[in-house]
Amino acid sequence: MKRRSFIKKTAATSSIIGLSGLPLSSCSSETSKHITILHTNDVHSHIDSFPKDHSSFANLGGLARRASLVEAVRKENVNTLLLDAGDIFQGTPYFNFYGGELEFKLMSMLKYDAATLGNHDFDNGVDGLFAQLPHAKFDLVTANYDFTNTVLDGHTSPYKLYNLDGLKVGVYGIGIELEGLVTKALYKETVFLDPYEMMLETERTLKQVEKCDLIICLSHLGYSYKLQDKKPDDLTLASKSEFTDLIIGGHTHTFLEKPTIVKNKKERNILVNQVGCFGINVGRVDFYFDKDRNSTVDGISITV
Repeated sequence: MKRRSFIKKTAATSSIIGLSGLPLSSCSSETSKHITILHTNDVHSHIDSFPKDHSSFANLGGLARRASLVEAVRKENVNTLLLDAGDIFQGTPYFNFYGGELEFKLMSMLKYDAATLGNHDFDNGVDGLFAQLPHAKFDLVTANYDFTNTVLDGHTSPYKLYNLDGLKVGVYGIGIELEGLVTKALYKETVFLDPYEMMLETERTLKQVEKCDLIICLSHLGYSYKLQDKKPDDLTLASKSEFTDLIIGGHTHTFLEKPTIVKNKKERNILVNQVGCFGINVGRVDFYFDKDRNSTVDGISITV
């Protein structure tokens, strides 16, 4: 790795590397526990690699390559979570033909742990999404969509807990407002709740009630918007947070060269990351915990 930085509790360095750059130097002499987070966003039904003559992403991406990468990382560290920040559906004929069945089946084969929902995951309506749920062998998390009066009621959770090597990891989801992006007839009676309020409520529960050692947000709000747009985004979400350690974003297809460090409302640094779109990159963030459960973190974006 060309650049590497460890700063108590938050800071990270990122570089774009190939598969040959996967192994990280061991921190076992300084830390006692190590958790790896792998993440994707806005894959948009891109299952195959891009063709060799593609103008922007020649020979890049593809689920088979991602599967090989994930397998290699899991062999390196069994304490690994694989997460997605939404817009799993829509973008290739695979979705048009299978309606999301193939995407969910393949994600399940890769053993994704959790995903949140993006606006395009409603492109076949709440009924179409509900029809594909039996194929999703991973958790769907969203804290600010209220599905009470829809068929999705009870099929998502605000957050999920994962125990890795004696550490408790909480993962929660925050979705974008569907009005203006999705036809009302598709999302029906789904109620959009304020993302900032639900973020604070959920992260407090994870920290103070569930006693999580690590808190991760899967957000589909978008990385950043112009001030005049006044739309919620990940950078603002981070600045308003108290206990979240990492925000994994989506929606704006933002290719970050390195994770962004943001001061939260308690002046603590947290990370915001997003790896573009179409499965071109897989994000990797490694958290190292010492015997007192203090953490350092290192972030990488891996081109597949």
